[in-house]
Amino acid sequence: MIKLIGLVPLFPLIGFIINGFFGKKMGKGLSGAIASIAILASFGLAVGVFMEVNGSETKSHVVNLFSWINSDTLKIPFEFLVDPLSALFLLIITGIGFLIHIYSIGYMSHDEGFARFFTYLNLFIFFMLLLVLGNNYLIMFVGWEGVGLCSYLLIGFWFKKTEYNNAAKKAFIMNRIGDLGFLLGIILIFVTYGTITYGEVFTKANMGGDTVITAIALLLFIGAMGKSAQIPLYTWLPDAMAGPTPVSALIHAATMVTAGIYMIVRSNIFYSISDDASMVVAFVGAITALMSAIIGCAQTDIKKVLAYSTVSQLGLMFLALGVGAYSTAVFHVTTHAFFKALLFLAAGSVIHAMSGEQDIRKMGGLKKALPITYLTMGLATLAISGIPGFSGFFSKDEILAHVYEENKALWFVASITSLLTAFYMFRMFFLTFWTSFRGTEEQKHHLHESPKSMTIPLVVLAILSVLGGLIGIPEALHGNNWISEYLSPVIMRKNPSTLSHETEYMLMGIATLAAVVAIYTAYNVYQKAKVLPANSEKEMRPFERLANNKFKVDELYNSIITKPLDAVSVGLKYIDTQIIDKVVDGVGVTVSAVSSVVRQLQTGNIGFYIFSMVLGVIAIIFWNVLK
Repeated sequence: MIKLIGLVPLFPLIGFIINGFFGKKMGKGLSGAIASIAILASFGLAVGVFMEVNGSETKSHVVNLFSWINSDTLKIPFEFLVDPLSALFLLIITGIGFLIHIYSIGYMSHDEGFARFFTYLNLFIFFMLLLVLGNNYLIMFVGWEGVGLCSYLLIGFWFKKTEYNNAAKKAFIMNRIGDLGFLLGIILIFVTYGTITYGEVFTKANMGGDTVITAIALLLFIGAMGKSAQIPLYTWLPDAMAGPTPVSALIHAATMVTAGIYMIVRSNIFYSISDDASMVVAFVGAITALMSAIIGCAQTDIKKVLAYSTVSQLGLMFLALGVGAYSTAVFHVTTHAFFKALLFLAAGSVIHAMSGEQDIRKMGGLKKALPITYLTMGLATLAISGIPGFSGFFSKDEILAHVYEENKALWFVASITSLLTAFYMFRMFFLTFWTSFRGTEEQKHHLHESPKSMTIPLVVLAILSVLGGLIGIPEALHGNNWISEYLSPVIMRKNPSTLSHETEYMLMGIATLAAVVAIYTAYNVYQKAKVLPANSEKEMRPFERLANNKFKVDELYNSIITKPLDAVSVGLKYIDTQIIDKVVDGVGVTVSAVSSVVRQLQTGNIGFYIFSMVLGVIAIIFWNVLK
């Protein structure tokens, strides 16, 4: 099956080409079916590849597809690397991607850009598969840039609205900032090691010197900060909610934002060597996780709540990476893919029933009208809150345990983040499904459960959100932590835990108690006391107003970056139009004026030409005599 690995990204590419050229002519049913079947075919092959890798003694397989770049100093074959890390990501991308494709058939059924939407989705999956399969940093970078392009196309899918186009441009530009760091990191890797192929680079990693290795690790992390929305390059992700809800689910759960995690885990040898770089990763992750969780507590747009939740959860993943818990970060990527995809798709079901309304203050009492959405979203909310038995509990608990072992202060930050996560998620849940309906009569009349094409993916993801954590049951609970053992061949330097089982039980108890307290608080405030978030900033307390305004980070960037650059641009425009253009135009005017006089000499009269020639000869003789 590994020999057929080239077909995994090829199927979505074929779906993209068919829908791109013939989608409108085929009709919505056939267009959606082709796009979904393409991803299903990739998923089927991914399952076979995963089983072969898991059951084989040889865990790493390189498949050479063709010669790509071949010069005296640079030889880069187009190769795919199939190992435990890439095989697991193949399952996540194609499995979650297929469910989102099925969901999208129902969600986008009335959209005039139906075929174009599925064209972009297939292309998105293709580039993400390329990113995780490449055996060198250049192929990864091609996929990296490809998902950036597709995010631009999908976030700005409804391009007739200016604010959606602005959100798409913001995502594209902010990712270019991170991508520059990533590209410089790749160049430094090549200059240092003479190659960018993973195996060759990682074998020589120790030869780079501590300073160079730290520089490589930090440059790669800058790329990850952009793609996975970490401070200071995180503000694009909440604005990415401008795209259709299935796009939000795909970006947040299975593709783009997980690319940064994948890249750091793939390059874990650099971070294992450089403690300084690892500490930077941990602190940035911790700050991002806490700050985003605080902002999430003040949001009233159901998709914005989930967006800041994603940024916060990604922060926890980077915190895990920073303390050397690489397999734990991947574990949380996996469980997060299940419950975050479910949360976004369930939110889409709510928005669909509410005729496009996204403000949780105008919802309420939806559990009777949307029973499947209510149940599945409730399970996902329990999972992300870290309630024992659900998938999020196991992966988040493992992160907290590793962080506690390395740095108690960071563990405290992560614990507060987890508590806030449970609070704002149940705040959203209670305001959406409980209390009484607060929408319009027209919306109330329109309320209905979504079609099966939308609810079936919800049910599948709900099952995964409940049971997904079984792949990483902690040893303290008599588990074998399968995912840690599975990924062990990919982790270059391992940092085994020395925590006692008693300490692990204590940490589990603290995390669970914190989650229960947060949920109980949210219940008392938003269900029992029926408190509603303020409708205007005047009604908010100062800190709540600040959090609601996202700590004015966008305004800060606008003041210290955008406005100065605009001023420089205005100055350069003046130089260009008023000085350079006028000089160039002046030269043209002067030449034109001179030529208009000189051309009078061209009379066409032969006698005049002879007379002019004689005058010229006399002038030459006179000049020579005078010398």
